[in-house]
Amino acid sequence: MNKIKYAIAAGASALAMLAALNPVHAAIPAAKIQAMLAKPAVMCGRFDQTKNLAGMKKPLAAEGRFCVVAGKGILWRTLKPFPSTLRLTRDEIVNYQGDRVAMRLDAKTEPTVRVINNVLFSLLAGDLGQLDSLFEGDGSVDGGSWNVALKPRQAALEKAIGTIRLEGGSYVKSIVMNEASGDRTSIVFSAIQTGDGAMTKEEAALF
Repeated sequence: MNKIKYAIAAGASALAMLAALNPVHAAIPAAKIQAMLAKPAVMCGRFDQTKNLAGMKKPLAAEGRFCVVAGKGILWRTLKPFPSTLRLTRDEIVNYQGDRVAMRLDAKTEPTVRVINNVLFSLLAGDLGQLDSLFEGDGSVDGGSWNVALKPRQAALEKAIGTIRLEGGSYVKSIVMNEASGDRTSIVFSAIQTGDGAMTKEEAALF
């Protein structure tokens, strides 16, 4: 169960990062934000994540690398405190421990995976109709910066993800997720690279 929750949290973080690429609600100045955003086919960078668990004073910290490949999926590599790699594609979520597959969730049989992957690939495909049926939101633009708040319309999606707030400029800079459980996850993205050279050979092999 903990592995499933980890996959959901990491998957939600990754799709939340993508959500800013296609803002979806009338209250969001979508055209302005889309004009500001770079839209590379391949984007990789660093993430620093802090998770505050309800009832615990000390937050959990993690750092690592991410890669977003249009049409293929997302790679989420936690490097500290414990190495772990999560790959999200249209059909499945796979968790690697080193070269070993530690967990595989099939979108055909796991309802939560199906929810996450439907949103993820709607974002990648720019299916604004699908997204508008799943999220309500608000947002604003101030100079070269923007912010977006998203709230799932469906109870299952809200339970898995919670509410999402994103901030950025040419790229997404930060995400804050407030889950229904009271947990709060903050992610800051930096050192963004784009193009074919953004991924390492090891990362490219996982796609």
